[in-house]
Amino acid sequence: MKNLWTPWRMRYILGPKSRDGCVLCPPADRAEDEEKLIVYRGRHVFVMLNRFPYASGHLMVLPYRHVGDIAELSEEEAAELMEVVRLSCRVLRRELHPQGINVGLNLGEAAGAGIGMHLHMHVVPRWNGDSNFIAVLDDVRIIPEALEDTCRRLAPVFAHLAKQSA
Repeated sequence: MKNLWTPWRMRYILGPKSRDGCVLCPPADRAEDEEKLIVYRGRHVFVMLNRFPYASGHLMVLPYRHVGDIAELSEEEAAELMEVVRLSCRVLRRELHPQGINVGLNLGEAAGAGIGMHLHMHVVPRWNGDSNFIAVLDDVRIIPEALEDTCRRLAPVFAHLAKQSA
């Protein structure tokens, strides 16, 4: 039997769920942003850490509006989505120094969308060797930093770089 110690998950499992049942929808109260792992809020989209990351710093960029297909986005939402994906890449490069970044969007369950009803773009920092033997042989990922710590590291970098871009 294999045990993987993840004590931070119990708060998520037992905690309150989103008002409409979507775990990706942000709370109206920005005071809850750190708890919900939201690192940036724009006008039409926001950025949060993935609770089940492929790598440390795995971000998701989402529209506030609850849509499941990129074709449903307004021109403003689509433009800001890509702008914030670019910002996310700059933040990750500056703070986590990845050697590469995966950016992707899965539309629909057949395409691999785990939560297809709320569109989200993945921005995943990658390092040479991060898919090491433990992931290949044992289907286990190693995340070396608590999600809350990563959230506290990235949020001020988003604020700083977003201000510079404005």
